[in-house]
Amino acid sequence: MTEHHIKLAEDSLEKQTTTINVGPTHPATHGVFQNIMEIDGERVLSTVPTIGYIHRAFEKIAERRPYYQITPLTDRLNYCSAPINNIGWHLTIEKLVGMDIPKRVQYLRVIIMELARIADHLVCNSVVAVDTGALTPFTYVFQWREKIYEIYEEICGSRLTTNIGRIGGFERNFTDVAWQKIDAFVDGFPKMLKEFETLLDRNRIFMDRCIGAGPISAERALNYSFTGPNLRAAGVDYDVRIHAPYSSYEEFEFNIPVGTTGDVYDRYLVRNKEMWESLSIVKQALEKLKGLDPTIFHADAPDFYLPEKAAVYTKMEALIYHFKIIMGETDLPAGEVYHSVEGANGELGYYLISDGGRSPYRLHFRRPCFIYYQAFPEMVSGGLLSDAIIALSSLNVIAGELDA
Repeated sequence: MTEHHIKLAEDSLEKQTTTINVGPTHPATHGVFQNIMEIDGERVLSTVPTIGYIHRAFEKIAERRPYYQITPLTDRLNYCSAPINNIGWHLTIEKLVGMDIPKRVQYLRVIIMELARIADHLVCNSVVAVDTGALTPFTYVFQWREKIYEIYEEICGSRLTTNIGRIGGFERNFTDVAWQKIDAFVDGFPKMLKEFETLLDRNRIFMDRCIGAGPISAERALNYSFTGPNLRAAGVDYDVRIHAPYSSYEEFEFNIPVGTTGDVYDRYLVRNKEMWESLSIVKQALEKLKGLDPTIFHADAPDFYLPEKAAVYTKMEALIYHFKIIMGETDLPAGEVYHSVEGANGELGYYLISDGGRSPYRLHFRRPCFIYYQAFPEMVSGGLLSDAIIALSSLNVIAGELDA
């Protein structure tokens, strides 16, 4: 053995800390990403995150696809609330071309996006409960996420990666069964959510595990460009639906829940309160739909919206439009546009540069998970290893959105 090897062995024996690997296929990470942690006993000293294990080059793939074929790519960002991704992309294209969207379509979109927000928050908060040792709330609330998926399925035929809607509106009108399922959800969800809060909000074990774990101040959150529930939990009341409204959100009355400490418990509480607000928005949208033409479910935009199959089979004009859209023959105007929506995890933005062709010249997804995951090492430094796990859960880091 050389002197160099002897020195390494001595250093190893004298080392007072331990290096551990959490991820990329560890169940505690809730996704395919890695954290190399230096710990002293149970205390986290430093963390080095690593991403890139599932990088799929969606932004570059999009530059070779017609605009309507990019929607399925957006599904695979935050797949816990895919309809928000889909509709955000459609709104970006509509902004570029200056498309006029009927009010009924805007309200239908609001209903779908708020249901998606509820589904996403159910996943996040129930998984935080699992990571503190409480399995019952998780298994209980998932039946209600299932009910939301059944609504998706009735509207578009899909559940997780929905590809819901089209540029200009929806692929088909909502069926009577879809409305029945929406009404049943609105009626039954409040009782379940109240029971979920009763199980956890004042649960002493849950509170002891969450309060003070993984905190971040409002100043640091803003420095990291946090948005969404994680920013609001730190005390900043920024919400894209209020500050840059889209799809007629300016017509709705709702509160912006905020916390104070930015810890796991505040993030949990903010998401719970947001589910109540989303339910209220859905109820308001249902009221606003009354009196509107029930047959309208898309804009009058033949260059971008596929005509009905019956018309394609019998009318030459419809056949031509169908062919042009399917084959990607429609050029979009040249221009540069950014549009964002309030995703379940924060500001989800699409920065699009068009050179007047059939595909984007450049496209960038502003993925909230990618932004705030950078703060994770700072948030868990000095805390316990078990706190780091629930901090990661409460941030709701979705691997598909983190690593597009």
